[in-house]
Amino acid sequence: MKPLAPPPLSLLDKYVGQDIQSLYTTTVRVTGGEAEHGRASGVARSDDGNLELQLRLPPELGGPGGGTNPEQLFAAGFAACFHGVISLLSAKAGLSAAGTSVEASVSFARDPMDGMYLLTSALQVRLPGMKQSTAEELVRNAERVCPYAKMAREGLLSVVTLVD
Repeated sequence: MKPLAPPPLSLLDKYVGQDIQSLYTTTVRVTGGEAEHGRASGVARSDDGNLELQLRLPPELGGPGGGTNPEQLFAAGFAACFHGVISLLSAKAGLSAAGTSVEASVSFARDPMDGMYLLTSALQVRLPGMKQSTAEELVRNAERVCPYAKMAREGLLSVVTLVD
Protein backbone atom coordinates (compact mmCIF):
# COMPACT_ATOMS: atom_id res chain seq x y z
CA MET A 1 0.00 0.00 0.00
CA LYS A 2 1.36 3.39 -1.01
CA PRO A 3 1.98 5.77 1.95
CA LEU A 4 -0.26 8.81 2.16
CA ALA A 5 1.33 12.07 1.13
CA PRO A 6 0.20 15.56 2.10
CA PRO A 7 -1.12 17.82 -0.66
CA PRO A 8 1.50 19.80 -2.57
CA LEU A 9 2.62 23.14 -1.19
CA SER A 10 1.66 24.60 -4.57
CA LEU A 11 -1.90 24.73 -3.23
CA LEU A 12 -0.75 27.88 -1.41
CA ASP A 13 0.29 29.60 -4.66
CA LYS A 14 -1.84 32.66 -5.41
CA TYR A 15 -4.39 32.33 -8.20
CA VAL A 16 -4.64 35.20 -10.65
CA GLY A 17 -7.88 35.36 -12.57
CA GLN A 18 -11.24 37.04 -12.74
CA ASP A 19 -13.52 34.05 -12.22
CA ILE A 20 -13.73 31.48 -9.46
CA GLN A 21 -11.67 28.47 -10.54
CA SER A 22 -13.15 25.22 -9.22
CA LEU A 23 -10.51 22.66 -8.25
CA TYR A 24 -12.79 19.92 -6.90
CA THR A 25 -16.53 19.42 -6.69
CA THR A 26 -18.42 16.76 -4.81
CA THR A 27 -22.12 16.01 -4.69
CA VAL A 28 -23.98 14.48 -1.77
CA ARG A 29 -27.64 13.51 -2.06
CA VAL A 30 -29.85 13.35 1.02
CA THR A 31 -33.10 11.39 0.97
CA GLY A 32 -35.75 11.47 3.67
CA GLY A 33 -35.70 7.97 5.12
CA GLU A 34 -38.49 6.60 7.30
CA ALA A 35 -39.80 9.97 8.47
CA GLU A 36 -39.42 11.52 4.97
CA HIS A 37 -37.33 14.17 6.74
CA GLY A 38 -33.65 14.27 5.76
CA ARG A 39 -32.45 15.74 9.03
CA ALA A 40 -34.51 13.38 11.22
CA SER A 41 -34.10 10.06 9.40
CA GLY A 42 -32.25 10.73 6.19
CA VAL A 43 -29.48 9.01 4.33
CA ALA A 44 -26.58 11.00 2.86
CA ARG A 45 -24.68 9.44 -0.07
CA SER A 46 -21.81 10.95 -2.03
CA ASP A 47 -21.61 10.65 -5.79
CA ASP A 48 -18.38 8.63 -5.56
CA GLY A 49 -19.80 6.19 -2.98
CA ASN A 50 -17.17 7.01 -0.34
CA LEU A 51 -19.69 8.59 2.02
CA GLU A 52 -22.89 6.94 3.19
CA LEU A 53 -24.30 8.11 6.50
CA GLN A 54 -27.48 7.72 8.46
CA LEU A 55 -28.69 11.17 9.52
CA ARG A 56 -30.54 11.48 12.81
CA LEU A 57 -31.69 14.32 15.01
CA PRO A 58 -29.65 14.45 18.20
CA PRO A 59 -31.53 13.91 21.47
CA GLU A 60 -30.97 17.61 22.33
CA LEU A 61 -33.27 18.48 19.40
CA GLY A 62 -35.88 15.86 20.27
CA GLY A 63 -34.50 13.06 18.11
CA PRO A 64 -33.36 9.53 18.87
CA GLY A 65 -29.67 10.08 18.08
CA GLY A 66 -27.90 7.04 16.70
CA GLY A 67 -26.63 8.74 13.56
CA THR A 68 -24.70 11.79 12.54
CA ASN A 69 -26.14 15.24 11.94
CA PRO A 70 -25.30 18.23 9.74
CA GLU A 71 -23.56 20.10 12.57
CA GLN A 72 -21.15 17.21 13.13
CA LEU A 73 -20.42 17.04 9.41
CA PHE A 74 -19.76 20.78 9.23
CA ALA A 75 -17.55 20.64 12.34
CA ALA A 76 -15.53 17.76 10.86
CA GLY A 77 -15.06 19.60 7.57
CA PHE A 78 -14.09 22.87 9.25
CA ALA A 79 -11.60 21.21 11.62
CA ALA A 80 -10.06 19.09 8.85
CA CYS A 81 -9.69 22.04 6.48
CA PHE A 82 -8.17 24.31 9.14
CA HIS A 83 -5.78 21.53 10.24
CA GLY A 84 -4.73 21.05 6.62
CA VAL A 85 -4.02 24.75 6.15
CA ILE A 86 -1.99 24.82 9.39
CA SER A 87 0.04 21.88 8.07
CA LEU A 88 0.64 23.50 4.67
CA LEU A 89 1.61 26.88 6.14
CA SER A 90 3.90 25.21 8.68
CA ALA A 91 5.66 23.21 5.98
CA LYS A 92 6.06 26.29 3.79
CA ALA A 93 7.64 28.15 6.73
CA GLY A 94 9.90 25.22 7.60
CA LEU A 95 8.10 24.62 10.91
CA SER A 96 7.02 21.34 12.44
CA ALA A 97 3.30 21.03 13.09
CA ALA A 98 3.65 17.58 14.67
CA GLY A 99 0.96 16.92 17.25
CA THR A 100 -1.29 19.71 15.99
CA SER A 101 -4.99 19.30 16.70
CA VAL A 102 -7.99 21.39 15.71
CA GLU A 103 -11.29 21.03 17.54
CA ALA A 104 -14.40 22.56 15.97
CA SER A 105 -17.59 23.15 17.92
CA VAL A 106 -20.70 23.93 15.89
CA SER A 107 -23.95 24.98 17.52
CA PHE A 108 -27.42 24.85 15.98
CA ALA A 109 -28.96 27.92 17.60
CA ARG A 110 -31.89 30.32 17.61
CA ASP A 111 -31.42 33.52 15.62
CA PRO A 112 -32.59 36.61 17.52
CA MET A 113 -32.82 38.56 14.24
CA ASP A 114 -35.59 36.51 12.61
CA GLY A 115 -36.59 34.07 15.36
CA MET A 116 -35.50 31.08 13.26
CA TYR A 117 -32.12 29.31 13.24
CA LEU A 118 -28.43 29.86 12.61
CA LEU A 119 -25.12 28.10 13.12
CA THR A 120 -22.24 29.30 15.23
CA SER A 121 -18.76 27.83 15.31
CA ALA A 122 -15.64 27.97 17.44
CA LEU A 123 -12.22 26.48 16.76
CA GLN A 124 -9.60 25.50 19.31
CA VAL A 125 -6.15 24.97 17.82
CA ARG A 126 -3.36 23.22 19.70
CA LEU A 127 0.20 23.61 18.40
CA PRO A 128 2.30 21.81 21.02
CA GLY A 129 5.94 22.76 21.21
CA MET A 130 5.58 25.85 19.02
CA LYS A 131 6.62 29.27 20.32
CA GLN A 132 3.49 31.28 21.29
CA SER A 133 4.12 34.23 18.94
CA THR A 134 4.84 31.87 16.03
CA ALA A 135 1.71 29.83 16.78
CA GLU A 136 -0.44 32.98 16.96
CA GLU A 137 0.85 34.20 13.58
CA LEU A 138 0.30 30.76 12.04
CA VAL A 139 -3.30 30.62 13.28
CA ARG A 140 -4.00 34.17 12.02
CA ASN A 141 -2.62 33.25 8.60
CA ALA A 142 -4.54 29.98 8.53
CA GLU A 143 -7.74 31.89 9.31
CA ARG A 144 -7.09 34.09 6.26
CA VAL A 145 -6.41 31.12 3.95
CA CYS A 146 -8.81 28.35 5.12
CA PRO A 147 -11.89 28.19 2.85
CA TYR A 148 -14.14 27.18 5.76
CA ALA A 149 -12.90 30.13 7.84
CA LYS A 150 -13.52 32.44 4.86
CA MET A 151 -17.02 31.02 4.48
CA ALA A 152 -17.74 31.50 8.17
CA ARG A 153 -16.46 35.09 8.01
CA GLU A 154 -17.69 36.24 4.58
CA GLY A 155 -20.54 33.91 3.68
CA LEU A 156 -20.78 31.40 0.85
CA LEU A 157 -21.62 31.80 -2.80
CA SER A 158 -24.73 29.61 -2.94
CA VAL A 159 -27.25 28.89 -5.67
CA VAL A 160 -30.48 27.02 -4.94
CA THR A 161 -32.34 25.64 -7.95
CA LEU A 162 -35.57 23.66 -8.20
CA VAL A 163 -35.13 20.79 -10.67
CA ASP A 164 -37.56 18.21 -12.10
